[in-house]
Amino acid sequence: MLLRGGQVVDGTGHEPFTGDVLVEEGRIVAVGGRLDPGRHRVIDADGLVVAPGFIDMHAHSDLAVLTDGAHLAKTLQGVTTEVLGQDGLSYAPTTDASMAVVREQIAGWNGTPDLAFDWRGVAEYLAEIDRRGSATNVAYLLPQGTIRLNVVGTEDRRATPDELAAMAAQVDRGMIEGAFGMSSGLTYVPGMFADTAELAALCAVVARHGGFYAPHQRSYGAGALAAYAEMVEVAHRSSVALHLTHATMNFPENRGRAGELLALVDDALADGVDVTLDSYPYLPGATTLSALLPSWIATGGPAATVQRLRDPSVRSRVLEDVEVRGSDGCHGVPVDWDTIEIAGVRDPALSDRVGRTVAAIARDTATPPGTAFLDLLIADRLGTGILQHVGDEANVRAVTRHPRHTAGSDGILVGAKPHPRGAGTFARYLGRYVREEGVLTLAEAVRHLSGTPAARLGLTDRGRVAAGYVADLVLFDPTTVADRATFAEPRLGPVGIPWVVVGGETVVDDGVRTDRRAGRALRHGSHPGAPHTPGSD
Repeated sequence: MLLRGGQVVDGTGHEPFTGDVLVEEGRIVAVGGRLDPGRHRVIDADGLVVAPGFIDMHAHSDLAVLTDGAHLAKTLQGVTTEVLGQDGLSYAPTTDASMAVVREQIAGWNGTPDLAFDWRGVAEYLAEIDRRGSATNVAYLLPQGTIRLNVVGTEDRRATPDELAAMAAQVDRGMIEGAFGMSSGLTYVPGMFADTAELAALCAVVARHGGFYAPHQRSYGAGALAAYAEMVEVAHRSSVALHLTHATMNFPENRGRAGELLALVDDALADGVDVTLDSYPYLPGATTLSALLPSWIATGGPAATVQRLRDPSVRSRVLEDVEVRGSDGCHGVPVDWDTIEIAGVRDPALSDRVGRTVAAIARDTATPPGTAFLDLLIADRLGTGILQHVGDEANVRAVTRHPRHTAGSDGILVGAKPHPRGAGTFARYLGRYVREEGVLTLAEAVRHLSGTPAARLGLTDRGRVAAGYVADLVLFDPTTVADRATFAEPRLGPVGIPWVVVGGETVVDDGVRTDRRAGRALRHGSHPGAPHTPGSD
């Protein structure tokens, strides 16, 4: 195809220019003035921006890429690559026993689709994506919590030397099989039970393979800055590249403190640590209701946790942690039940709770909010998704402006009313934060959404509009592009993005989703060239 006369924003941060883009056999073969289309299809790009496809650096589409061929939440936004395996919990590598636990534990993130779940290793999981065909390209991170579950179980203790060696061997194998790095969920059991030394030892294996570490750290509330500092220390000890996920500095304790985080990032960069970070352009966060629980109740797995929640003495202890002291699961911040909104439930019989806060449910049932919280966890077998209204706009803007910033939707796609960031993040950056408010220039924003994340992933043939690069492209109207997803209607697609191309195939054609599943599972190290520095030319 020939994209004729568009405003090319090439992903490097350089100024836009008007030109043609010629695509053959899945790659860009020429970019320049008026090119000869030959017999190729010509798409009139006059008035449109031609940009590299967007890369979602923090996605929860681990099962959606297997079950949802249309994948409208991402394709309609121009997302052409997603980074999965986030927050230390995913589905490979697993054992028979750990797969059963993980499926239950993160049902609130990914649902419970009718799948065989018959893979165990990373290579098998990636092969399953390719066998079924995916709407987007996929890069996978090894989930440190799942690996600890495989070897140590759910116990709160230090790993033995033999166990640490076994975990390192799983990391080594997963990297060889194509993972791009490793994630952690250090407020989730069992990954949170790893100490700094254990994390550094595993990250050293990741570093040997040229991968990166993407931690959900130990706190985003009270103690957030100390938690960020620990992640920098892990990177120092292991020489691993560091990517700070959903670095939003939310919760009231951190209002207006983004500058302190960014100073820490800049100091680490000056000290030789390769740091990037991602965020989303919204205030509320999203997770599972069970994530608010203290870690001590979650040992033994989901079924054991539900059983413990029936014990009156345990319930009292849990509520002391959650409502008074602030549990480790809730980042050390006492819960304000007016900020916890139910986004989705596993049991359809509980659907009347969706869209309501825990405080409102408690008022209607004439029970204390803590009781309503615990009863819902039991009734829904920990499968409840929530929105947590704890953000700060000044922090969002400050983080967005940092030159090492990338976009991560952190979009949970299941539930009746999931967070609108799943369907709106990338259009919202372009509409609100570029056109309407000037937080970023157009060229800067496209680099944040494509070029910088491609560099972090080491994808030397994606993330730019340039000859020789894979034709992952998005065409959008800079005067109209906007998100439409809201908290009331979170699945509404954006406007102003008429064309999306994955590997040279149109997955959105003049505003209509085609039937093509043009994405594939990417394997770290299988693309041409060597990793380069994020944000560099």
